[in-house]
Amino acid sequence: MAASDLTNISEAPRQVDLDKCVHCGLCLNSCPTYRELGLEMDSPRGRIYQMAQVAEGKAEISETYIEHMELCLACRGCESACPSGVQYGRLIEAARAHIEQVITRPWYVNLARDFVFGSLLSSRFLLTIAGAQLFLYQASGLQKLVRSSGLLKFFGRLHEIEMLTPTAETPFFFSQIGKVFPAEGERRYKVAFMAGCIANISFARLNEATVRVLQKNGCEVHIPKAQNCCGALHVHAGRKDDARALARNNIDATLGGDYDVILTNAAGCGSTLKEYDELLEHDEAYREKSLAFKAKMKNISEFLGSIELRVPEKPLAMTVTYQDSCHLCHGQKIRSQPRKVLAAIPGVVLKEMALSDLCCGSAGIYNVQHNEMAMGLLKNKMQAVNATGAECIVTANPGCMIQLQAGARLHGKEQAVLHVVEVLDRAYGG
Repeated sequence: MAASDLTNISEAPRQVDLDKCVHCGLCLNSCPTYRELGLEMDSPRGRIYQMAQVAEGKAEISETYIEHMELCLACRGCESACPSGVQYGRLIEAARAHIEQVITRPWYVNLARDFVFGSLLSSRFLLTIAGAQLFLYQASGLQKLVRSSGLLKFFGRLHEIEMLTPTAETPFFFSQIGKVFPAEGERRYKVAFMAGCIANISFARLNEATVRVLQKNGCEVHIPKAQNCCGALHVHAGRKDDARALARNNIDATLGGDYDVILTNAAGCGSTLKEYDELLEHDEAYREKSLAFKAKMKNISEFLGSIELRVPEKPLAMTVTYQDSCHLCHGQKIRSQPRKVLAAIPGVVLKEMALSDLCCGSAGIYNVQHNEMAMGLLKNKMQAVNATGAECIVTANPGCMIQLQAGARLHGKEQAVLHVVEVLDRAYGG
């Protein structure tokens, strides 16, 4: 089937996936929205029941249905708790794509969504302009003035949303895309690094640290020139056709490079990148290519935890606690590898927090769309962080880092927030 024909396929949740749920309720305690609200319809079991009702024609896609589907963080914590192997991530993404397929949003909402998902995230030029504007807002002192004035508190939740504004890090990492970085010493691996989209602006230093760490471990690092946004935010928003176009582009950008492995440092991106085969399962031209891409795709912690890691020579005196990024631990089942990397760093002491794998409330752009819920989850998360006494919060996803940085300012003790790779980079002297 040609790519142009995929729009004729129903995006609705498949009955075979819905039928796996036996409604046992073991997922309830793992669901952030159920823990906060105690409402059955805002639990995985409740949402699957609603999906099944729609699938059987017993209910319509109403405003209430849409609200319950959109309030889900898609953290996939329920997948880890489910004894029946329900692939809830696939179900909630299908439900949202089905909603997009059958409803008509107001023109101004469509205009905004088309710009963000259809233009901004896939355009280095537009992202650079947006990043430059953000940099001017912050470097000019305007952000500091706005925050110190307290005026935002009179505009509802705008104060807390503004606290989530990421830092624009110049120079942006876009300038490094297309380059090759040689391995230090003997070349052990030839790797491709997926730099992301917004990460090139707000996590440029993280991307640089990732390259340095890979070089230290004998990797020749290629930043494929034609790569683009991975499509994760598009999938979460139900924009699967946009995500499919991005997936095809990234597959074409990497598969011809004869790389040993394709890497990302973003847990959320990694889950989508590893599921390109599901996204393109009906695309005859890319079905096999997507499987080949998936076979080489790894998270940076997953990769570093699987090789003979170069141990830093000097101790790095630091007490840290680790927050499991949802799409790493629940989506990709990667829990031990980040901890293994931290344990390999002399001087680093890891103090585990309670419920480290419960969502912090970031979830892509969820913390902006559903700020009240996200901030409630963040407050609970910071209580667990503060109880450890750690001076640094370590995680494995840029979105989580933004959320936790806000948490450290609002509810914490000004703890530093670092990616696993950044801690290792510091130990190497980066």
